[in-house]
Formats: sequence, structure tokens, C-alpha cells
Amino acid sequence: RVGNGRSTFVCYKFRTMVVDGDRILREHLTRDRAAAKEWRETRKLQHDPRVSCLGHILRKSSIDELPQLFNVFIGHMSIVGPRPTVPDEVDKYKDWQRRRFSMKPGITCLWQVSGRSRLSFDEWMRLDLEYIRRQSLATDLWILLRTIPAVLSREGAY
Repeated sequence: RVGNGRSTFVCYKFRTMVVDGDRILREHLTRDRAAAKEWRETRKLQHDPRVSCLGHILRKSSIDELPQLFNVFIGHMSIVGPRPTVPDEVDKYKDWQRRRFSMKPGITCLWQVSGRSRLSFDEWMRLDLEYIRRQSLATDLWILLRTIPAVLSREGAY
């Protein structure tokens, strides 16, 4: 993943996708126009063909994110901050979106407690920049307190 200062690091997660997922995604987006539109707008798919049966359960419950605590422990991530990005997406960022690399990525963030996957990619970016602008201990505590019900309700998780 890509983090602070656009440096790359290994982001630990439980595997939720099938082997050869990139090829499967490309083929799916070529065949399904609605999915292609959803992918362009959110960088996520509600019915992602790459996700395994067990992966769906892990994602819905956010258990797939637990290994990222190791990333926090070794200093690559923080608990709260903009989510880390996959390198392929960085080249697609607009100039105003690159500011999100000005701090360590986090396990949870403002967009995760404000709608998660229901938000467009631009809304997600705006919330990350809002967090960077307003970052404080109080904001972090507020996000952490809102993360618990967001994860338990599974709202917007897929």
C-alpha cells in the first residue's frame, strides 16, 4: 500500500479475494456496464466477483482489518487516519487528492464512520482531507467511538 509521503509498505490483512482477482475484475467490468460505473464512482463493488465466500464474511464484519494492528505496532500506520491506498490508484489521483499522503494512513477514518462504501470516491477523498485539516485528539476519539457502532451495524460494509 501507499502511505505517508507516498512511501510503500506491506499492509497486513486477512485474504478475502480469490486468486487472479485483477483479471476477474477486468473481465467483470468489461461485461457489466453498471458495475463499471459503480467502480469508477466508488472504487468498490457491492457484488465484487473477486471476494471469496469466507472473504465476504470477513469483510462484512471488518475482521479482515485486524492484522493492520501489526502495521500500527511497527509504525507504518496509525489507528485513525486516511485509509492506505493501493499503488495502482495513486496515478489516477487528482492533484487535490494527493494531500492525503501528508500523514500516516489509519485503520479507521472519517469516511468509514460517514457512510463507508455508500460514498463516492470524491466524497471519500474530501472526508480524508477534512480529517487532515481538523485532526486532533478529540477528533480521533470521536471517530473511534463512531467506528464501533459502524462496524457492528455493518452498514456500508461490503
